[in-house]
Amino acid sequence: MVKNLQKRFIAIAMLSLLVVMVVVLGSLNLVNVGHVTQNADNLLATLAENEGRFPPLGHGEPPRREPRSGFRMTEETPFETRYFLIRTNKDQSITEIDTSHIAGVSSAEAMDYAQKLLKEGRVKGYLGQYRYLIAEKDYGNLLILMDCSRQINTSKDFLWNSIGIALISLLILFILVSALSRRAIRPVIENMERQKQFITDAGHEIKTPLAIIAANSEVLELTNGKNEWTQSIQHQVKRLDELVKNLLTLAKMDEGKVELTFENLSFSDLVEETAGSFTALGEKKGLDFVLDIQPGLLIKGEESSLRYLVTILVDNGVKYAAEHGQLKVSLKKRGKTICLEVYNTCDPLPEGDLNPLFDRFARGETSRSRESGGYGIGLSVAQAIVTAHQGRITVERREQGISFMVVI
Repeated sequence: MVKNLQKRFIAIAMLSLLVVMVVVLGSLNLVNVGHVTQNADNLLATLAENEGRFPPLGHGEPPRREPRSGFRMTEETPFETRYFLIRTNKDQSITEIDTSHIAGVSSAEAMDYAQKLLKEGRVKGYLGQYRYLIAEKDYGNLLILMDCSRQINTSKDFLWNSIGIALISLLILFILVSALSRRAIRPVIENMERQKQFITDAGHEIKTPLAIIAANSEVLELTNGKNEWTQSIQHQVKRLDELVKNLLTLAKMDEGKVELTFENLSFSDLVEETAGSFTALGEKKGLDFVLDIQPGLLIKGEESSLRYLVTILVDNGVKYAAEHGQLKVSLKKRGKTICLEVYNTCDPLPEGDLNPLFDRFARGETSRSRESGGYGIGLSVAQAIVTAHQGRITVERREQGISFMVVI
């Protein structure tokens, strides 16, 4: 229980940190890419306005702020910017190609780029490593393509560096959270330990008065004969004794004091014997009691706890099955696992999420729980037994009833 709580705390803490890092680093990278694109668009717009040239800037003159957000042009801007341009007439026939401002693109390659852009019909975007702009002019179109490979590579380096830093940070945080998690949940652990100790102590203390009450009721029956009062006393003593037994079992499992001795055994025989003992009780309630047990299924487990598991599930089915309904216990092999299913009809079907049925002291519909006499702790014990056998137990609605399924 403590280990599961610690794992859950670590998982929640790391997931929260991961989400924060993804949001922060994702935002930084998006802003960085947006800045690169915006700066390229500003340069392209300046070139388009000046017919493919940068406006002159006098020697020693301070940087010129263009009427665009955050864009400034200096004397070095024309030498830092690598671009080429193509002019077309109104029929989109190429009339001029200028590659004098870039060394890595020939006139033939520039013509190929221009034809691709004219065919696509977009006026702005990326074509490989080039950011382009198609400006309409009186004579036709002016196509300007700017080499942004350096900026793109810088953005990629920033992305990979940020991912690397994030992974290293997550690893360091995971080590720190793992080391400090037990200290963080220490108040919860101490509270749980006190609760388990109280349950254990109270359970042992209650056993003695229960035994005395049971013995006294038997003496009363011997002296005065059986009556409804003595039978009621014995019934309530039996209920309380079962509750104490379940509470002590859960407390021991939580504390890890239950040492299960696993051995190879016939699960088919175990289920058939244990479930078959409820046949008379089911017939008394008018149930159609069905046993569908595949023979010869072997399992490695602890016999007494597995018998208790089957007892809890079948007893639960008998208690909550509708009058003259059906109770079916099936055991099948599915691949490498063995599946035990206990199905019973219900009237009415329980609503809402059924998973809380495995919570301690959780029961179905209140009035029906009172009639059945359950305390809502048996399924918690069943879940603990299944977990100890490294299996899983689930519950779901099916047709006119509910089905508990154990896969081991």
